[in-house]
Amino acid sequence: MSNKPYVDFEPKWVKTPAPANSYRSIFRWGDPDFVKYPKESLYKLMKERFVMTDEDFKNYTGSIGMEEVKLDMPSKLDQVHIDALKEIVGEDFITTEDYPRLAVAYGKTGYDALRLRAGQIDSLPDVVVYPDTSEQVEKIVEYSTLHNIPLYVYGGGSSVTRGVEPTKGGISLDMRKRFNKVISFNEIDQTITVQSGMSGPQLEEALNNAPANFGASRKYTCGHFPQSFEYSSVGGWVVTRGAGQNSTYYGCITDIVMGQKYATPIGVIKTSSYPREATGPNLNQIMMGGEGAFGVLTEVTLKVFRYMPENRKRFSYIFKDWETAQKAAREMMQCEAGFSSVFRLSDPEETNLMLRLYNVDETPLWKMLNSKGYKDMERCLFLGFTDGEKGFSNNVAKNIKRIAKQFGGMSLTSFVTKSWEKGRFNDPYLRDTLMDFGVTTDTLECTVNWSNMSQVHRDVREVCHALPNTIVTTHMSHCYPQGANLYFIFITKMDDAEEFRRYHATILDAIQKSGASMSHHHGIGKMFGPWLEGSLGKTEYGVFKALKDYFDKDYNMNPGGTLGLDTPEDEKRFLK
Repeated sequence: MSNKPYVDFEPKWVKTPAPANSYRSIFRWGDPDFVKYPKESLYKLMKERFVMTDEDFKNYTGSIGMEEVKLDMPSKLDQVHIDALKEIVGEDFITTEDYPRLAVAYGKTGYDALRLRAGQIDSLPDVVVYPDTSEQVEKIVEYSTLHNIPLYVYGGGSSVTRGVEPTKGGISLDMRKRFNKVISFNEIDQTITVQSGMSGPQLEEALNNAPANFGASRKYTCGHFPQSFEYSSVGGWVVTRGAGQNSTYYGCITDIVMGQKYATPIGVIKTSSYPREATGPNLNQIMMGGEGAFGVLTEVTLKVFRYMPENRKRFSYIFKDWETAQKAAREMMQCEAGFSSVFRLSDPEETNLMLRLYNVDETPLWKMLNSKGYKDMERCLFLGFTDGEKGFSNNVAKNIKRIAKQFGGMSLTSFVTKSWEKGRFNDPYLRDTLMDFGVTTDTLECTVNWSNMSQVHRDVREVCHALPNTIVTTHMSHCYPQGANLYFIFITKMDDAEEFRRYHATILDAIQKSGASMSHHHGIGKMFGPWLEGSLGKTEYGVFKALKDYFDKDYNMNPGGTLGLDTPEDEKRFLK
């Protein structure tokens, strides 16, 4: 972001930290001391697109959440159960207080933030427990199963699918405080085993400092960097089948996981950690993506990779239109010359916003692009960087340059990519700043093949734009020789939770009708659950039901619509 001060009117952005124990400290993203707000040119663009004036930004439209959390919702769990849980984890690691309960009740979708801003508390656990060991989690699962108590897990809380919401009350396991330790590191196999509550930064710090931490011969990296990296957990990545922004080279979490351990109602499930097996259906893949519906993930063994940032080659190119850019991206993925690490292509509407966000509009390049035929709202920005061994990294970058030139792409050097890198983990902070004035933003994503990418892009965006005065940006950021994801971001004037939910549902309808997958890496949770059976097919979805009945016949593990498993039939969506 530009650090230039506003010349004209500046909105009353909240630039102070969220008070401890406040609603704002729960619904806002990330570091309570970090604030991000639009630069002046972006603010003026927003006013134009949302048909707003400076008057709309002089006062807040509703609560900004500075008040202390105080609820009149006492725990409904019998004291005998609370005492039993204390016996398992210790008296200091269980609470029924208001703030800790609300702090694990919601994730980070716009629907969550709008409800919390309005003081709408739809879900609340009866008790929050902070486990320390896998054995403690196993005992809690056994106890909750025996007494039919709903059990939820809160890892990092970055879910945008209502994945962590305790809709039935009961117990919520907060993994952040104590369940975040390295269990073992194996440099010979290049693997690390950690507790599922470990955060992305904790994992990366451990690996980057492997020589000091484990006596290793070199530094390593996890290779998994979702936008939520700073505030998401390893367990969350695994149970949602997540993907990081470097997935085109390192792979999604499903490619990085080697082994898992779960505490389930029928006992401990531990998968093997071999690189390949032909022993029937792959149990690692079966368990990943369960979103807590089959049991609690306690330990994960991950591949690790050599840390060689000095070999990174950054690039950015501009193409004249979306169709040409798609063809170039497909050739880059299919030319069999290796894959870059970050591989991101923005459509025209997102390109307009990206070039402003990363300050290209403040350089001579902005006007030069138009003069050279790369017209605003037609041109498409492609950026990324390579990783790996020096020769490999150089060769990938060389072939990307060759193909970009073949399709009329013009190099923007590494400037835009470096700007994107600076903001890639803190862009979500903009959401809270905008929501203070009734402007809401959120994301949805799906998977497509190259052959239906244009159709899905067109169909879904048409529905998104059906809401007047709405910005809708789209990019691909996880790519394969056979296809890619499409990631949709909408920004609109909206401050009502139910209005948000209705609009969000129309976009999910459009994704299902388009034939794309319902999610590439965000998961399904409870918010997307009603669409899952209609997307997969009844017979295919029956496999999920069979797994649920095998592991958790009483439906105590993350109940309330996770993966649509206990969603009422009349709420399911069948639209294909």
